[in-house]
Amino acid sequence: MRKILVSACLSGQPVRYNGTAKSVRHPALDRWRAEGRLVFVCPELSAGFSVPRSPAEIAGGCSGEAVLDGAACIVTDGGEDVTDLFIAGARKALALALDCNCAFAILTDGSPSCGSSYIYDGSFSGRVHPGAGVTTALLRRNGIEVFHHTAIDALQRRLSAA
Repeated sequence: MRKILVSACLSGQPVRYNGTAKSVRHPALDRWRAEGRLVFVCPELSAGFSVPRSPAEIAGGCSGEAVLDGAACIVTDGGEDVTDLFIAGARKALALALDCNCAFAILTDGSPSCGSSYIYDGSFSGRVHPGAGVTTALLRRNGIEVFHHTAIDALQRRLSAA
């Protein structure tokens, strides 16, 4: 059975940068959890970040693909370059997904790690733009389909079509 990698914060774990969760309730998640199909991960905690931690954004309006290609960096609101830690977390998330036979992922949109349809633009002003975080970009490069946390119905349709 193909499993689904899920952002830990979506399950109620308070692992986000500000020490909160971003809990999502959906009947499909409940069913997949009961079937043992969900694998939870927080790439940032896997990389060694603490909770809470400084907010971070991909600089210059770039995306996770550019970070993986070495053309962009991720910085905190205090200017610290945390690119290497984000890449390490993405690699650990990918390794977990591959080890657990995950073909799909449900990740938290907006995050510099997990965003899949939008991320913040690097100005720390609350502005977003279309793009993917580092973990999403790495998972996609390795054939794992990533859905944002409001697209669980789309994943459900994708699974029933397979």
